Amino acid sequence: MSLKSSNKVAANRVQLEVMVDADAFEKAVEAAYRKENKKIALPGFRKGKAPRRFVEKYYGEKVFYDEAINAVYPGALEEAVREAKLETVEDKVDFDLVSAGSEGLVFKATVTTRPDVTIEGYKGIEAKKKNTEATDADVDAEIARVRERNARMVTVDDREAQKGDIVDIDFDGSVNGAPFAGGKADNYSLALGAGQFVPGFEDQVIGRKTGDEFEVKVKFPDDYQAKDLAGRDAVFQVKLHEIKKKELPEVDDDFVKDVSDFDTLAQYKDDLRKKIHEQKEAAAKDDVDNQLIDKLVSLLRAEIPEAMFRNRVEDDLNNFGYRLQEQGMNLQSYMKYTGLDLEGVRKQLRPQAERQVKLRLALEKIAELEAFQLSDEDVEKEYGKIAAAYKTDAEKVKKAIPREGIEKDLAVEKAFQLVRDSAVLTEAGPEQPEAAEQKK
Repeated sequence: MSLKSSNKVAANRVQLEVMVDADAFEKAVEAAYRKENKKIALPGFRKGKAPRRFVEKYYGEKVFYDEAINAVYPGALEEAVREAKLETVEDKVDFDLVSAGSEGLVFKATVTTRPDVTIEGYKGIEAKKKNTEATDADVDAEIARVRERNARMVTVDDREAQKGDIVDIDFDGSVNGAPFAGGKADNYSLALGAGQFVPGFEDQVIGRKTGDEFEVKVKFPDDYQAKDLAGRDAVFQVKLHEIKKKELPEVDDDFVKDVSDFDTLAQYKDDLRKKIHEQKEAAAKDDVDNQLIDKLVSLLRAEIPEAMFRNRVEDDLNNFGYRLQEQGMNLQSYMKYTGLDLEGVRKQLRPQAERQVKLRLALEKIAELEAFQLSDEDVEKEYGKIAAAYKTDAEKVKKAIPREGIEKDLAVEKAFQLVRDSAVLTEAGPEQPEAAEQKK
């Protein structure tokens, strides 16, 4: 094989003219003849026994050319791409046959290449780091959540039902005196204020006592899911059997012993404060990373071929399908529940796919500019990490993942670490209670 020419014909599109020498093409034609001749029967010859010259005379001298071209084309193109020092993107290849015959094969193939990339200003990016102080309010909020998880329901018989109570009721509903589907139940557990029932129903239970029998009048919303009830007035006969309220445990040393491995409230609070700080630190780091990523994407200058985005979307779609399977679902079920078709899912994945493609291009360019040096130890360590993650042998990983791919990934990691280390961070002040409440 020899590369005759390499010409850029459009942005990220290069046309290669490739020649396969006469000897190599002849071997491919002979192999095609031996493969196809088993199916050929000519007058005067048994099936599969006709000499090649007779077959070519009968069907034409180019009868085996298509098969031969298909056999030599992939390897010849791959070699030409290497010789032209191109980095190609998986995409449609435009093939044009120039000539094929006793002098060999000549063809033109137009391939999609990775874009030329420039990036400046990636050192010293400014970012704001969120405050990570664990305040007394944070600790109290976490204790409140733990109290909620450990609350118990107790029966109340000395007062009326209040918002937040859970009541046990019978109800029997009718519209114009006629019962309707789903309008009757016994010993139904209803959380007052949760909005489980038709608007107005729960409000009319509030203020009632255990043993009360009463009437509740409501009007179904105009957009109610049951069309035969939408916008209509209904009457419910209700009997209240029991009122229960949530009783929260006291926050003391006994509470601490029940919910943790600590003996005192002070120890428990110190541990909570430490954990909350660690959680805030991790969240703040992620937030800073996202700010840096957004900035790198904005600094990137490149005319990116559509195929790179499309390929990334397909990869993400496959990964999404695998994650759904791990959760006991599949892509078809997901689309059924969400009302999306395959193109709708792809559209959902597209923005993140674009971001990831741009980020990777930016980091690869930074790695190139910084000329990171990777040691054999670095590469071996990475192979070991992958092997441990997949619980397999490192040698198997080496066969599956070329060293070049590992080196690229490590260089990209080093590039992002450089961006992190050189970033200029400003600390955000403590969040004011009013702002926190508004955001909540």
